[in-house]
Amino acid sequence: MNIIIVGPAYPLRGGIATFDEMLCRSFVKAGHNCSIVSYSLQYPSILFPGKTQLDEQSISPEDIKIESLINSVNPFSWYKAARNINDKKPDVVIFRYWIPFMGPALGTIQRWLEKKSTKCIAFVDNLIPHEKRPGDRIFTKYFMKGISKYLVMSDQVKNDVRSLNPAANIKLLRHPIYDNYGLPVPVDDAKRKLSIDKDCKVILFFGLIRKYKGLDLLLQALPHIHTKQKFILLIAGECYDDKKYYTEILTRLQLQNKVVWHDGFIPNEDIKYYFSAANILALPYRTATQSGVTQVAFHFTTPVLVTDVGGLGEIIHHNIFGYVSQPDPVAIAKWLDDYFENNKESGFRDEMAKEKYVYSWENFTNAFIDFINE
Repeated sequence: MNIIIVGPAYPLRGGIATFDEMLCRSFVKAGHNCSIVSYSLQYPSILFPGKTQLDEQSISPEDIKIESLINSVNPFSWYKAARNINDKKPDVVIFRYWIPFMGPALGTIQRWLEKKSTKCIAFVDNLIPHEKRPGDRIFTKYFMKGISKYLVMSDQVKNDVRSLNPAANIKLLRHPIYDNYGLPVPVDDAKRKLSIDKDCKVILFFGLIRKYKGLDLLLQALPHIHTKQKFILLIAGECYDDKKYYTEILTRLQLQNKVVWHDGFIPNEDIKYYFSAANILALPYRTATQSGVTQVAFHFTTPVLVTDVGGLGEIIHHNIFGYVSQPDPVAIAKWLDDYFENNKESGFRDEMAKEKYVYSWENFTNAFIDFINE
């Protein structure tokens, strides 16, 4: 089968770009021809809150074909991308959809494809964005018109798709694990690499920092944690919000000695140190669909505390792989106390080790191919 993925990939950075590259490799490994049509410009700088959209650390993948053709705000590039895709005569085109801003570009490209010979599938991470903006619904409905098959990774997104397209053919597959960040390293080595006291327990907050991810809830939880264990909160990620908002919480609650903040995008080759050093990952989101960070945690068998929003609790089963908490500082603190005081870590890790093979790329890819062929 000839497959084209339309979505971010190298030199763009981030979880979706990494996922697209891994999915492309998995299709190729399964015996299919696959390539990626990516973005020459993903977000105009005025709309991008971070320092850079590009992966400035890694080298270009040599085992998959990536073409950066789509400028999200230039319709001429949309036509060029559609023509490029048509020239390849694909059996299926998979459109990665995660934000309504991409609706006009992706919706126009799919309208210009040769539909008689090419199937179009929407692979939806988020249909209704965490941070709403004018035009979201219009852009999303424009993209959805003409697409009947949708692949999603959470019940939340499945319900969102159904609400806008009741007749849609929807397949739910769980997010596969990110097993591309290397093997775990010894805890002491990881802590030494990150300059962390080897006797400290580590609560990890990992990923880009935005309001909906609830870092402030986690900071406010720290004074309510009463465990006798010595611990720190390790924040690893670039701040897309006003950093002053969080530093004021640190100062007001006198948390400077309990928080270590590595402010910046974490290179792929360093991720193993953060998850190897962590005793537990905390994702105190206010809203969510699914989170790729949980699947990094599964790879490293790092227990996870999530909040009971969106699809997070669909993956992290309460008191088995971690905790599902209310998005409230006192509730979050209660579960972290339980974790440290009742020595839950080894039991949770054992359960994650047994479960993570369910989320293999082979299983995901085979089920995806079956859905394409329906």
